[in-house]
Order: sequence, then C-alpha cells, then structure tokens
Amino acid sequence: MRIELVTGDITVEQVDAIVNAANSSLLGGGGVDGAIHRTGGPAILEECRALRASRYGKGLKVGHAVATTAGRLPARWVIHTVGPVFSRDEDRAPLLRSCYTTSLAVAAELGARTVAFPLISSGVYRWPKDDAVVQALTALHAEPTTVEVVRLVLFDEQTRQAAERVHQAFEHDRGHGSASFR
Repeated sequence: MRIELVTGDITVEQVDAIVNAANSSLLGGGGVDGAIHRTGGPAILEECRALRASRYGKGLKVGHAVATTAGRLPARWVIHTVGPVFSRDEDRAPLLRSCYTTSLAVAAELGARTVAFPLISSGVYRWPKDDAVVQALTALHAEPTTVEVVRLVLFDEQTRQAAERVHQAFEHDRGHGSASFR
C-alpha cells in the first residue's frame, strides 16, 4: 500500500472512499464531518439516519466504522468513524488506531482501492498532531489490506510538513512502504 500525504480539502479528493471523522450520532457536525455532510448532500444524512434507526440506535462507537453513499462527493463511499477525544490521563491511542484499521477493513470489504483519510481526532478532539500522525501511520502500516493507495489529507501546510517529518522517520525506522508528498 502506498501512503500519500497531501494538503487540502478532503471533500474534493477523487478516491473510491473518503473517511469521515464523524461524531457518534452519525448525523453531521462541525469540521470534517460537517464539510462532508454539506458537500455530499442529503443522501449521506439519509443513509446515516437509516443506520441509526437500525443497527446503531445508540450511535457509532469510538473506533468503529461504517459506510454510506458519498452522495455528491467525488467518491463512491463515505466511511464514517468516530475518533476518541484526547486525554492526558488515559491512553486512548488504541482507539485512535482502531479508527484507521476498521476504516481500512470496511474499505477493503467494499472493494475500494483508494481511500482518503483526514487526521482523525486532531481537530476539536484535541489530539496532538504529531502523535495523531504517528498513530495513523502505525495503524495504516500494521493493517494488511487490498487497498492500494491511502491519502492522508491534512488541513494545512504546517501540518503536512510535520506529517512528512514523522512519516520519513517512521519509514526509516520501519524500513518498508512507500510515500509521496504534495
């Protein structure tokens, strides 16, 4: 699997699946979640409401993932995952890594070959960005998958540059995989 680090707007990524850093309600919110719902249109919300009415009556659990249509987005699917809120008192890193691994598993089940991820939990959930990148890369490299390209879409150039440094160190330490940056 090739990992690409890019700066930009995840809602314009032309991939098979876009991962949404959702809240547990699946009904939209702020940040990436709100942007995906606004850009994708009402079809996404309609499917999320149906999921809430059936399998996820109490909402989607942290670290889990589920797919819906992508509506008007330039993708086939949106994979919704709920990231953990950062805590200095409790190690929630396994939950954050689970967001990536379960989303990859859902993407593989769907037959997706290309997937775009945001940096999960690094916005309003206050996960430190450098560590969020470490958790993302650890999870993505650990998960065997049929997905060919994972694009980590970062909000700004400063975050992408930090991610590039972490990724290069990670690749050096791990000695495998490939990456590209734009």
